[in-house]
Amino acid sequence: MAAGIASTSLRLAATHLLADDVSRLKYVSGTREEALRRLGIERVGDLLLHVPRRYLDFTHALTIEAAPLGEVATIVAVVDRVTLKRPRPRLTVVEVSLVDETGVLEAAFFKQPWLAQQLAPGDRLALIGKVEFSYGFKRMTAPHFEKLDGDALAGSMVPVHPVGEGISVAWMRRIVAGALERTLVTCDPVPAGLRARRGLMSEGRALRAIHFPNDAAERGAARSRLAYDELLFLQLALRLRNRDGLLGVTPVAHTPASHVARLRAALPFALSDEQERACEEILADMADGSRVMNRLLLGDVGTGKTAVACVALAAAADTGTQTAVMAPTGVLAQQYAQKCGPLLDAAGISWTLITGSTPAPERAAGTRGLREGTVSVAFGTQALLSDDVAFRRLTLVVIDEQHRFGVGQRGALRTKGPGADLLVMTATPIPRTLALSVYGDLDASIIRRRPVPGAGVSTKVLTDANRDIAYTAIREALRAGERAYVVCPLVDRSDKGDTLDDATGWGSGEGEGSRAPLHDVATEAAEIARVFPEAQVASLTGPMPAAEKDAALAAFRTGAVQILVSTTVIEVGVDVPEATVMVIENGERFGLATLHQLRGRVGRGKLPGRCFVIMQGAAGSRSRAEERLRALERTEDGFALAELDLRLRHEGEILGFRQSGGVTLRFVDLEADVELIEAAHGDAEDLLARSPALEDPKDAALRAEVVARYGDVLREVSGG
Repeated sequence: MAAGIASTSLRLAATHLLADDVSRLKYVSGTREEALRRLGIERVGDLLLHVPRRYLDFTHALTIEAAPLGEVATIVAVVDRVTLKRPRPRLTVVEVSLVDETGVLEAAFFKQPWLAQQLAPGDRLALIGKVEFSYGFKRMTAPHFEKLDGDALAGSMVPVHPVGEGISVAWMRRIVAGALERTLVTCDPVPAGLRARRGLMSEGRALRAIHFPNDAAERGAARSRLAYDELLFLQLALRLRNRDGLLGVTPVAHTPASHVARLRAALPFALSDEQERACEEILADMADGSRVMNRLLLGDVGTGKTAVACVALAAAADTGTQTAVMAPTGVLAQQYAQKCGPLLDAAGISWTLITGSTPAPERAAGTRGLREGTVSVAFGTQALLSDDVAFRRLTLVVIDEQHRFGVGQRGALRTKGPGADLLVMTATPIPRTLALSVYGDLDASIIRRRPVPGAGVSTKVLTDANRDIAYTAIREALRAGERAYVVCPLVDRSDKGDTLDDATGWGSGEGEGSRAPLHDVATEAAEIARVFPEAQVASLTGPMPAAEKDAALAAFRTGAVQILVSTTVIEVGVDVPEATVMVIENGERFGLATLHQLRGRVGRGKLPGRCFVIMQGAAGSRSRAEERLRALERTEDGFALAELDLRLRHEGEILGFRQSGGVTLRFVDLEADVELIEAAHGDAEDLLARSPALEDPKDAALRAEVVARYGDVLREVSGG
């Protein structure tokens, strides 16, 4: 009995340590503590989820003699000599001679002169690189290497964690090892029966194995357990967010009446069957006073999501309450107002527009109407989050392209109307596995076909050598009185590209892209003006003041400007029917979702559109980037493209989750883990069916971990 109590006490103490501040750990103080916090590591649990980016696999380490030529190998050897050479100005080469009991290996490192001070005779290194032979010795050029210390032993897999200034890989390894020793016997948050049914190892063993695996198979099993945890905890958080008992909010039962009828009558076209079904699903959710609506309205470019959203706005107005519609850009918010405003006017629904460029008198009138309840609908950008924007009774929040907002931004808007229904709209096609994992708590309404088909768009991939084909198309469009877009990845030459919405960074993985020059709007606009002197050319970028952006787009709409050189700020919502040609520079730097959205800006009306994607590199190279771009040529099915994008890229790149506060998946492979995703999705439903708020005492550890990991998600509805 006493032994059982002691064991339980030990587990509880170890479990509580996971929530402790990281400064409680041995070796963590001063510079190292600051370095950990810069990496986002605040608690011990964060540290244990800070997994290695790669491993030095000593289970397959070879001697110098046994390492095969022309292949990548891991070799452990001792430094014999370090030489710094300067063969020509601005070029340094550090040559390192290494030995083991079987021979000599020469390693060369270019433009890293500091290595001559960091490496010394007698140092034991592990090197991973391609083995070559020249001048009588085996050689490696620019290999990955790790200086080994006492905890790196032959026959093991040594982790290499991501680190930053103030903490070395060796210190990170030592700190993680110490934390694992103190938390090995934690209370596993996932019930034992569930673990057994899914064939998952314990949490303690998984954490040990992901950092210090005995072999690749054990590492794979550990990743599966941690991926399952990630999926299950996220699913639980998303569902708990909407549970009234947890949040203490009161949903509103919206009752469609005259405003909905009048708005439907004002529509210039009959809704398609898919639009009608989406309206029915949304109105049914809004009428249900027992729960908060959380619905995803997913529709490809031009499928008529805006008309469906307007019906929801009218339903809120029928209840005598208010709606906030938040868009990611001022251009899109203004376009919503232009499209929806006349319909709302016809239905007798008052509205206002609040963006960063709204004139002060108009803003003051709009905010006053929202406070007093005389204004029903507010269209806007993040300006809606400002303190001066308050609602008398906000019961519906509509967010367009929600992945462009952080959790904190979405939560801040929902705090203005606790318990408000949520309608999320996106034109970014979402693969099924991603929808189950990240949007698993949202009921989905999908519109696949355009109610008004439009003339459509053809896509052609070009190289720099035949860009004249694209320029000829622009010239033909100008002669016909039509307009053209030219899209670049960068704003200007000083832009490093680290804030791109959807840059794929292929250069680091494919050996391409990093050397290719990136086009910027400032330089491109000057070049386009030179090539097309007969046209008026304007620029449009995200950093421009809102008033300048509005002016540039207005001039393009009216035809005062014929060519608009832009970043991806035009990706969503910009609608100029006379625009028939689009040229996208550095197409290899964008994901398929963004490219598909961009080309949807042309061919929207009666005139057919042409999109030319110019890629760097030679055609026929069979690179991954070219594979993606050729797929864009072959299909206009956004969902098919999304599935391909998912196979080639990470989910965070597809949906833009890199911004602060986004939810991303570190361990989950959305293509390989289909069964795991479906299992976690079903298990979350089963757990909450048994214990709706995880209030059962035996679920205490599970609930605590959900809150620790996804507290921001849980607070999004209530603002708690």
